[in-house]
Amino acid sequence: MNHLENNPKVPWDDLRYIFGDIMYGGHVTDFFDRVLVANYLNAYLCDELLEGFEIFPGCKTPQNSGNSKDILEHIDTAFPQESPTAFGLHPNAEIGFRLMQAGTMFSNLRELQPRGGGGGGGMSVVEKAAAMVEEIGGMLPDQFDMLDIMDRAPEVRTPYVNVFLQEIERMQELMGEMKRSLAELTLGLRGDLQITDVMDSLMSSLADGLRPPGWDKFAYPSKRGLGSWVRDMISRQQQLADWTGEMNVPKSTCLSYLFNPQSFLTAVMQTTARQNDWPLDRTVTQTDVTKKFDLSELPGPSKDGAFIHGLYMEGARWDDKAGTVEDSRPKELYAKMPIVLIKAAQFTGEKLKDTFECPTYKTQDRGPTFVFNAGLKTKAPSSKWILAGVGLLMDVAF
Repeated sequence: MNHLENNPKVPWDDLRYIFGDIMYGGHVTDFFDRVLVANYLNAYLCDELLEGFEIFPGCKTPQNSGNSKDILEHIDTAFPQESPTAFGLHPNAEIGFRLMQAGTMFSNLRELQPRGGGGGGGMSVVEKAAAMVEEIGGMLPDQFDMLDIMDRAPEVRTPYVNVFLQEIERMQELMGEMKRSLAELTLGLRGDLQITDVMDSLMSSLADGLRPPGWDKFAYPSKRGLGSWVRDMISRQQQLADWTGEMNVPKSTCLSYLFNPQSFLTAVMQTTARQNDWPLDRTVTQTDVTKKFDLSELPGPSKDGAFIHGLYMEGARWDDKAGTVEDSRPKELYAKMPIVLIKAAQFTGEKLKDTFECPTYKTQDRGPTFVFNAGLKTKAPSSKWILAGVGLLMDVAF
């Protein structure tokens, strides 16, 4: 602190390096966390820090403070209560945090409930599970006829055809496991088979409205409850079933419905690279957000890439009229994105101006569910959206 007081020219770059790379940065392993840390340091470790600038609404740094004692006293007396805006987040972040806390509390209460019979008029675990087995079993569609699909598949398979065939194989495995385990549990509930630990786990999950761990092994990342998850899975299966009709690229693909959305993005790059004789390792994706929300507004598939939909923005919203990222509306936690055109281009190493590289994730957990960076137009500096934790999500558990 004395160093800062006695030297009008503060070595901010050195301080950012000490905090961001040595003292604290070494504990940060996620790339996007490092970006966030760097932006916090760039925002706060600057000359204005010593001149009384507003760190966040209602909180200013002490102006021309003489010593560290005055600064500590200012922190104790002038700093308001913690709020999302103090960290650069939108006030909506408080709502999301409280909802997460409530969800955790109710989950813990559910686990503390007795697992016995249905005394007092309620259904027992066995009765709840049996009802769910019947309900889900009646909802599941027939599995794909792989022999027919492979016979009708074109001999020269495009990257898109390979992607959808791989997706169908993954869906076959998931639906096969669901039907097998439900049939096995039915026999166990009837007394025809002994209830094993695996069957007991399935029964408990179905009774509690949770996704069975045995199904998750074959499924995709999701935070949905059982009922919503089953309906979502059926929608995913329907997209694949629609593709098997003519086996052409859909007018717009719901990227959120794919087990491996990265493979679809790679297919876009492969197709464009082959057409233009580009090296694939020097090809990247570009995003062009349209003003269309309804698929009926699209005349057909794009000839210059592929249309995708099913994305939501958290931490901000997309202004379809201005064509830029803007602040969230109050109480709107997840803003639906318009249809997006994914194109391929050659990598030049140059950063696009007025563009925010928005990370896209499969679920609200983010982290290991990262898919790709979507370049979105912005009038505000990218640092604003980084500090606000803005990201695109493919699967949102409302």
